Amino acid sequence: MNDALFIVALCLYGIATIAYLIYLVKPSELLGKSAHWLLIAGFLTHCTTMVTRYLAAGYTPITNLHEALSFFSLAIVGLFIYFERRYKLHILGSFVTPVALILMITALGFPSQIGQLNPALRSRWLAVHTIFAFTGYAAFTVSFGAAIMYLIQQRFLKQKKFGPLYQRLPSLDVLDDISYRCLTYGFPLLTVAIITGAIWAEIAWGTYWSWDPKETWSLITWFVYAALLHGRLTTGWRGKKASILSIIGFCILLFTFLGVNLLLPSLHSYNRPGVVDK
Repeated sequence: MNDALFIVALCLYGIATIAYLIYLVKPSELLGKSAHWLLIAGFLTHCTTMVTRYLAAGYTPITNLHEALSFFSLAIVGLFIYFERRYKLHILGSFVTPVALILMITALGFPSQIGQLNPALRSRWLAVHTIFAFTGYAAFTVSFGAAIMYLIQQRFLKQKKFGPLYQRLPSLDVLDDISYRCLTYGFPLLTVAIITGAIWAEIAWGTYWSWDPKETWSLITWFVYAALLHGRLTTGWRGKKASILSIIGFCILLFTFLGVNLLLPSLHSYNRPGVVDK
């Protein structure tokens, strides 16, 4: 049943994403609302998938790559829905929902069986750390989408090309505000995730920090976003510079999440049975 619900959620996300992409080319209020409600239906189905998996497993289901990709996608969609409703911007979905859909499709390529937990994972810190981490990642994903839109809109203004897409995209101020809001949400969440991860590591392995590749790249990611937030708060970084750094930060985040786990030997590697991204 869980796998069937996952497929239903994936299909709803896929249809919603197609609707958002069509909305980018040919916007209409009906299409925007349809995409919005399709995404909500997919989100609720996805939530049900996670709950049923939790009940079946008896632990927070974010312990392998399939589950992590799935939860990352869920967090992105949930946070995007919040921003879509707050700013009333359906077009933001054209740049954010494809990321969530790609993560869901990628999750299909990894085993979804529920297995026995590694002893190190049998901890209350599993839920705390992973939920904070992926919710922070989701905020940075929405910021990434807004940054892409900002650079596109700025290019139109610079070249004085005020075509149909320019008219559909939000103003630079709105896009910059979304990106900043996401940063103020995501950075504290990432900070708490790193702190709780260190506490968990001390309990599981007897050390708060071992300079494991995942820990190192998590710290690099934190420093990039810390620099971005510091620049915004103290030197007034806005616009193009902030958008470019937001995109760079997101690329580093993806490498920290997937690249390190799949390519580098690590205590956090998903290639090791029962080991979760901490």
